[in-house]
Amino acid sequence: MRKIKELYLLILLSLLISCKSTKVAEIKVEKLAETTKSWNGDILPKYPEGSPKITVLKITIPPKTKLHKHYHPVINSGILLKGELKVVDIDGHTLILNEGDVIVELVNKIHYGVNEGKKPAKIVVFYSGTVDLPITIVEEE
Repeated sequence: MRKIKELYLLILLSLLISCKSTKVAEIKVEKLAETTKSWNGDILPKYPEGSPKITVLKITIPPKTKLHKHYHPVINSGILLKGELKVVDIDGHTLILNEGDVIVELVNKIHYGVNEGKKPAKIVVFYSGTVDLPITIVEEE
């Protein structure tokens, strides 16, 4: 048993020595967004009451595609991974997103997105809602 402990300590010491000599990359934290307003300046509403539900979607929008008019009853934000995306609200406000841009979406306000580019637009969207609420409601056109 003593030989096993000695072997364990020797291995542990070797690992510590090797870790100490290995250069560790610096961790970098970059804040992409922090706001109390959506992209068009509307104040974000209070979170709804109920059991929380987080939904994360990766959405691919083909070139030359316009999404249906819709609204979100929950707070959400996203980051455009690829392509370009134009977002337009019911009042005509427009936001152009390029690769790497972050959006804090509209809540309870009709809007739509359109990919006017030549390649697919890929966006990851994070929804902070509740179990009883849908994340998106499509308007009939």
